[in-house]
Amino acid sequence: MSKLLLFGLLVFVGYLIFRGKVGSKSQKAPGLRPIEKMVVCAHCGVHQPEGESLKSDELHYCCEEHRGLGPPKRNA
Repeated sequence: MSKLLLFGLLVFVGYLIFRGKVGSKSQKAPGLRPIEKMVVCAHCGVHQPEGESLKSDELHYCCEEHRGLGPPKRNA
């Protein structure tokens, strides 16, 4: 009877070790970038990560062309 309990205990400890190793790998996804704030292009309104945008006078733009054009003119 004691051999059966010892075997069960070893299986249980092995399961915990295996589950710990598998769980830690599945929680860490390699190659993912940290979350960035999304900003809107002041010219066309496209959303993009702040790190990929071009900033000029506190406004964000999606490309050099739109930065050169600036915000669109509004007809009032």
